[in-house]
Amino acid sequence: MATDIVIPSDLWEEDDETVITAWLVNDGSTVEEGALIAEIMTAKVQYEIQAPASGTVHIKEDADAVVAKGTVIGVVE
Repeated sequence: MATDIVIPSDLWEEDDETVITAWLVNDGSTVEEGALIAEIMTAKVQYEIQAPASGTVHIKEDADAVVAKGTVIGVVE
């Protein structure tokens, strides 16, 4: 069963969008739940995204993409 990797909507209030600054894993990589897999940057703060589940990562949005809160940027299967 796939688990979405989502840009959290509750991390900041001022900005509606963020930039995926880096993927810390490659598409197709196997990860454990809680592992750091991506970095995102708002206008003021950088955040790290953790794997929501264990499995294989499938990236949907590239690094440097500008995405809105709540966007699914990948899945873990």
